[in-house]
Amino acid sequence: MEFQYTIWIVALPLLAFLINGLGSGKLPGKISGWIATIAIGISTFLSYQTAFQYFSSPSRDKIIAFKTTWLRFNDTLHIDLGVLLDPISVMMLVVITTISLMVFLYSQGYMKNEKGYDRYFAFLSLFSFSMLGLVVATNLFQMYMFWELVGVSSYLLIGFYYDKSSAVAASKKAFIVTRFADLGFLIGILMVSFYTGTFDFEILTNPDNLSFSTTASFLGLSTITWALLLIFMGGAGKSAMFPLHIWLPDAMEGPTPVSALIHAATMVVAGVFLVARLFPLYHAFAPTALEVVAFVGAFTTLFAALIACTQYDIKRVLAFSTMSQIGYMMLALGVSGYGGEEGLGYTASLFHLFTHAFFKALLFLGAGAIIHAVHSNDIREMGGLRKYQPITHLLFLIACLAIAGIPPFSGFFSKDEILAATFATHPIYFGIAVAVAGLTAFYMFRLYFIVFWGKEKTYDHTPHEAPTIMLLPMIVLAVGSVLTGFIPFGHFISSDGQSLDLHINWSVAITSVAIAFAGIVVAWKFYKTESDSSDKVARSFGSVYTSALNKFYIDEIYILITKGIVFRLIAQPLAWFDRNIIDAFMNLLAAITNWISSQIKEFQSGQVQKYAFIFISGVLIIVLSFIYATQ
Repeated sequence: MEFQYTIWIVALPLLAFLINGLGSGKLPGKISGWIATIAIGISTFLSYQTAFQYFSSPSRDKIIAFKTTWLRFNDTLHIDLGVLLDPISVMMLVVITTISLMVFLYSQGYMKNEKGYDRYFAFLSLFSFSMLGLVVATNLFQMYMFWELVGVSSYLLIGFYYDKSSAVAASKKAFIVTRFADLGFLIGILMVSFYTGTFDFEILTNPDNLSFSTTASFLGLSTITWALLLIFMGGAGKSAMFPLHIWLPDAMEGPTPVSALIHAATMVVAGVFLVARLFPLYHAFAPTALEVVAFVGAFTTLFAALIACTQYDIKRVLAFSTMSQIGYMMLALGVSGYGGEEGLGYTASLFHLFTHAFFKALLFLGAGAIIHAVHSNDIREMGGLRKYQPITHLLFLIACLAIAGIPPFSGFFSKDEILAATFATHPIYFGIAVAVAGLTAFYMFRLYFIVFWGKEKTYDHTPHEAPTIMLLPMIVLAVGSVLTGFIPFGHFISSDGQSLDLHINWSVAITSVAIAFAGIVVAWKFYKTESDSSDKVARSFGSVYTSALNKFYIDEIYILITKGIVFRLIAQPLAWFDRNIIDAFMNLLAAITNWISSQIKEFQSGQVQKYAFIFISGVLIIVLSFIYATQ
């Protein structure tokens, strides 16, 4: 087959994982880093070749490049393993491999003195393999298997510093929270397969070929709507949508390059890809579920942006920024129709996913270069770094301008299409999206001005520019952050597979750019030079600012629910019942059995006299009973 080589895009990172994993601690020097980097480099080359070959074809039909049946239940319901190529999977192959390659290269400089170097690159390869397998899945169940592998990989990488208690706690938190969400995903998969009779994406993403009853309902919603809501629950957990977002800020305990990979190309974009993959099913049979997607996306984008304005940990600011940007993508999917201009939200969402990958990876790698220089995550301990890190300063500025939506950087073009989609469909969501555009510009330039222009701090040692192997990936990502917005994305990706011309809505664009500039100006006034004006404004907001600083106490609410209600009021009484009733009953049975056995054990003592006595006694009892019965 023409695209049969694409199986190697997925297989090569797996091979690197096996080599580095089995050879951990035995491989010479830093060869494990090059094994992993060369493997993902070849995958990147093959991904670009696949994209060029696929999008050059006049037909954009789904192509099964590789397929084998693993489990067969009946003629239509079976679990296959394979490689599905269509516009969004090919686009995701390019995003994942490009960002992964940049992170792998960067990591060779960032992690060179770390203990567990081989293990790190083994886990990083496993992470890339898992996400690549997820996006080319031919069916829901294959996607679920790789979905769980992504969860395992994130657990291993977030907890990479296993001797650090906060990292271990963060990895467990991420794993447990996403497992709850994935339970909903699994139930949703089983419900969809029950009603449609298939796991196959070729059928599920072509609703015209589906014929099943949608009359069954529960609480006023059809069962297929409930199924797709449960599937979205899995996506919301992976993409850190409210209220399943609590794991993401703590995930910053892992190495900074891992954060770049999680936020830009792997874990958190998986939820957006999932909804996009099943979008025809959502649109045809569960428009109510799409409304929920839009609402959750709109709430999350505003919620996370407000928190980001108050944080002081450089990586946590970027973490909440990711939540907000993913919320944008979910909002765009939720307000999208199917085909033509109605499908603008779908194209805009994936366009923003594409551009966001470059500037968000650049922001995290830039943050890593800063942390590498000053050995601190706290932006209050930074200042004047433009003198010491001029290249990082310029690259970080490019990323900030891109995420703020300033033309001609890539974020402007993709975010403008999201704003245009909400403007055409839902004025309230449009208002939220525009407000978030201003907040995004504010908190990103708050970060930029404090770190690079603020009052120079007294450092333990003179900060320095990152080494070349760390700067080169950042330069590549900066070029992507500038140029990717000019790609005619709608010609490649659309909800119905037809070419869609994207046009700038100037009334929307001027509004969003104006409010972004306003956010930058406010950040410049408060933070370019050190003053107490920002503190005064913060105090004027009182409890609102305090709540945002403490992430609106969502973690505390979860602790109250789990420890105060679930553990204390439910788990403890059940544990008491288990110990004192269930265990006591079983102990009683054991005691009775013991007593009976101790009473009758003499019957088998091995002494012939006792056996004769018991035998004669038995015979006498039987004879006497017979005589008595015949009288």
